[in-house]
Amino acid sequence: MINQLRKIYSSLLVYSERKDNLDRTYKWFVTDDNEIIGISEEELTSKDLSLLTTFLLPYNINLPLPTAEEQKWRNTVHSTEVNSNFEIKNPYRFIYFSIKKNQIDPIIFKDAIHELFANPVPILWENGHEGIIIEEQTVYEDSISFEEIKDILMSDLYVKINFFIGSYKDGLEDIAQYYHSLINAAKKVFIYTNKTVVTYIDAVPYLLINQTESDLRSDIGKTILQEYINDEETLKMIETFLQCNLNISETAKVLHMHRNSLQYRLDRFFEKTGIDVRQFHHAMTVYLALLARK
Repeated sequence: MINQLRKIYSSLLVYSERKDNLDRTYKWFVTDDNEIIGISEEELTSKDLSLLTTFLLPYNINLPLPTAEEQKWRNTVHSTEVNSNFEIKNPYRFIYFSIKKNQIDPIIFKDAIHELFANPVPILWENGHEGIIIEEQTVYEDSISFEEIKDILMSDLYVKINFFIGSYKDGLEDIAQYYHSLINAAKKVFIYTNKTVVTYIDAVPYLLINQTESDLRSDIGKTILQEYINDEETLKMIETFLQCNLNISETAKVLHMHRNSLQYRLDRFFEKTGIDVRQFHHAMTVYLALLARK
């Protein structure tokens, strides 16, 4: 395809990692083979641009230029076939991230992320404010958690960020499905939760609720929560209790309540609804009802 386009656009260039930047007098695109190509703006009319964008993905020149490793990963996750020349030495996982648009320059963000890992991690950008970090499993005792990364980015760069952490994989089988499923799951999960760091295991209840029809979600909330459906104070108390792993003392501490007052209010909820959130199965049911209500 590139050779055919070059017959039409003599200025066509293919990005090489040896180059430091992309010429801003060019329009840049990503091909189906995930190669980055550029064509001089002088050769392009508005009609040309409309035509090219029907089969080529416009490339944001404000994004960091991909390394050779990032190019291999991008080619792999967007391919229907496994690249036999791409070897994986260690288990790896994908971590979706999202930040507010125009909150930080992607190049500065990438440099900040690399400072927090023992080795540079590949980053696959979806656009200027979200993408995938690829982390290999390590045995380093001083490896940093994504909770810590979130706090560091906030304190040092004032960047608010969400992380959705995928499970580890050993090989490249079904990697394209893994990549796209993780991004879709992350976008659904952050609709339901205020947590900024979520693992795939944490996300399962959110994903199950998201797949139910809206009428059924409404029925679940009303049936389980009953007269408390709009009682924000009580529901906040129960949600905190669930987040504290059904620990009365910890919940009372978080809510700044006396332990006996919390016990009394949980007893009242049981008397009114017949649901005892101190029992695991009842607690899980209420948890799903709270998600359905959201």
